[in-house]
Amino acid sequence: MISDRFCKTLPMLIPLLLLAGCMTTHDRLLDMDTSQVQLRSIQSRAFDTTDKEKTMRAIIATLQDLGFMLDRADYTLGVVAASKARADVMQAPGSLRVTVTVRPRGEKQLLVRANAEYMRAPVTEPKPYQNFFNSLEKAMFLEAHQVD
Repeated sequence: MISDRFCKTLPMLIPLLLLAGCMTTHDRLLDMDTSQVQLRSIQSRAFDTTDKEKTMRAIIATLQDLGFMLDRADYTLGVVAASKARADVMQAPGSLRVTVTVRPRGEKQLLVRANAEYMRAPVTEPKPYQNFFNSLEKAMFLEAHQVD
């Protein structure tokens, strides 16, 4: 049988256990690792334009030039998602997915953020993002000067 002491102690232990569980979850949710801030700075670029539609078109063209297939594009939300199958000699075959968002930054700029994942793991290396943004900058320059 359950002792009287256990029955008296159990109601006091349950709230303590729940409180301890909430504290760890809360701390983890609000913990901002510096690597996340660095990753966000690698994934984002500001452009001196307010033309969201032209920027979205340039993003779509850039992704297609890089071999991606367009999965979806929503001009209202400013989101483009694309993917491509990838099979390198040094890596196992897998899917590379990219989501690019466009949002206003101040009154004269748009912020473009690319988020890539390979085989459902986030891409944290800066080189792929640098390649994407270099290509996007060229596409936006050509778009601004109406070069086909």
